[in-house]
Amino acid sequence: MNLPSIKPFTDSELVSFCFANPDLNVERDEQGQLFIQMAASTALMSANRSELMGEIGIWNRINKKGKVLSSGCGYFLPDTSMLTADIAWISFDRWNTITDKRSFLALAPDFIIELMAGTDNLDVLKAKMVKWIENGVKLAWLVCMEEKTTYVYQNGNLKCKVSFEEYLSGGTVLPGLDVRLSDFFEIDFNVSDNE
Repeated sequence: MNLPSIKPFTDSELVSFCFANPDLNVERDEQGQLFIQMAASTALMSANRSELMGEIGIWNRINKKGKVLSSGCGYFLPDTSMLTADIAWISFDRWNTITDKRSFLALAPDFIIELMAGTDNLDVLKAKMVKWIENGVKLAWLVCMEEKTTYVYQNGNLKCKVSFEEYLSGGTVLPGLDVRLSDFFEIDFNVSDNE
């Protein structure tokens, strides 16, 4: 989508624009530049995202430590950007301080997951993960289907790469969470977009 050169949206204008266009995934960088993509997903990508969200949800239901949020929620970050994540988690300590939960949130989640679709650029997503961490996310997973690898970000940068055959740990952010993506992810490399 091409937009004419316009004055950057205020936060409330951006929220209104996103709600008026629910079929779009809209993000804003710290300079006010909008990035717009279709929000549609393939069946395989949607199934994998749901399975992973279910794992986080089960851990959260047992531990009762916070709220799990799905894609579609925007987060206004300290650097003035607004990003979205496929899956996010916010501790109850922070969730209970939010006064308006009917809009996007003016905070960085404690934990986020991004699933790389076949049309995504890995370098762009890696930069986005660094931005999440720089703005206060404590733990971030970038799941790359094509490589069968998850990039784990913490403490300001890339911490490690974990194969789908190995266990991902929630560490001190989600203590006791251990997930092995090969246990429930379906990957079909015969599909041209690898989603």
